Amino acid sequence: MKIIVPMAGRGSRLRPHTLTTPKPLIRVAGTPIVSQLIYEIVKAVDDPITDIGFIIGNPAFFGVDVVTYLKELAKELGAKPHIFRQDHPLGTGHAIMCAERLLGGPAIIAYPDTLIRSKLKLDPKADAVIWVKRVSCPEAFGVVALDKKRRIINLVEKPKEFVSDLAVIGIYYFKNSEDLKEALKKVVAQDLLPGEEYQINHGIHTMIKSGSVFKTGEVQIWMDCGNPEVTLGTNSEMLEIKKAEGENLQHSSAELNNSIIIPPCFIGENVKIKNSTIGPGVSIGERAQIDNCQLKNCLIQNDSYLENLTLEKAMIGNQVHYKGNSTFVSIGDYSHLQ
Repeated sequence: MKIIVPMAGRGSRLRPHTLTTPKPLIRVAGTPIVSQLIYEIVKAVDDPITDIGFIIGNPAFFGVDVVTYLKELAKELGAKPHIFRQDHPLGTGHAIMCAERLLGGPAIIAYPDTLIRSKLKLDPKADAVIWVKRVSCPEAFGVVALDKKRRIINLVEKPKEFVSDLAVIGIYYFKNSEDLKEALKKVVAQDLLPGEEYQINHGIHTMIKSGSVFKTGEVQIWMDCGNPEVTLGTNSEMLEIKKAEGENLQHSSAELNNSIIIPPCFIGENVKIKNSTIGPGVSIGERAQIDNCQLKNCLIQNDSYLENLTLEKAMIGNQVHYKGNSTFVSIGDYSHLQ
């Protein structure tokens, strides 16, 4: 089994946090999004993972540090790493074709925009599986349309009229990914109109029309990381899940002085906290320093310094120095507020 991860986008909805850090490497509940997603997929499928391909953008943003991290991530899972570049943002279908040489045999394609908890069961009668989650407002998502045998017959983006309540979460299985490659070849051979992109859905539609059987797989938990406010909610939910799973969320090197931690919270390596009350729902990245603060439902990245703050909802980037108070805070990397 192979895993292919298209992650070349700039994550504009999560700015300013993605101005210097690729969205899949944003830490939520202490761990980058892409790592958590891949580990969950590896844990959930029965077949061993032999190869993991990452499709990233230009080297000016996805630099050496990103490449090194992704290669080490694949090796930790016993898989061979592959790095592909998508130099031009021409859509999800185009991104997958950047990893064309990996398209053959069984493969999972996963977009690192979300976090999941599920057993990813592979239907042996299906040529492909698209994982979905039931949602209360399907008009806000891409959804699947099913026939009477519960086979997928169409994908509809943000339907104005009810199609189904099964939203596509961005994880796909192909029994023979060569079929997807051949379908996408036909798609990318066509000229684009201004503003158009080559999407994975175009390849899927081509496969369905040619007779491929697509089935749904349903996840139990699906958490979005689309924008700062939603990501804060995902951080709190993931902390609760990790606590329930028995994961140790406080690094042994963290220093607490005259402070209270209200779980669940993640406290990273070499964090220093004094005269503060932290939690619930707070994640604090490596080497951060917290002094005289009251923090709830906050997500703080590495190397930041917070002093004299009372915050109930804040997403704070790397290398931030912040003194002050606000109702809602979303501060990007290397900011200094006093």
